Amino acid sequence: MIKHLTNHGNSLALIIDRGVLDILKITLETPLSITTDGQGLHVYPVKEDARKKAVRSAYTRMSGKYAKALRKLAE
Repeated sequence: MIKHLTNHGNSLALIIDRGVLDILKITLETPLSITTDGQGLHVYPVKEDARKKAVRSAYTRMSGKYAKALRKLAE
């Protein structure tokens, strides 16, 4: 598959086809690791392990439930 870059503001963007995104299970929220070997780019989805996912979920619930108290503590 040959692709061309497109303008995106002051940058360039590479459009990834939906089929490739589906195969790799990449969504708009998926963090991507981009590396190079000096010859090309390597793009990999970053997989969160179960523990990080659990901590992130607990933080989201806690910060929502206790937002008012946390704001008062920060003052």
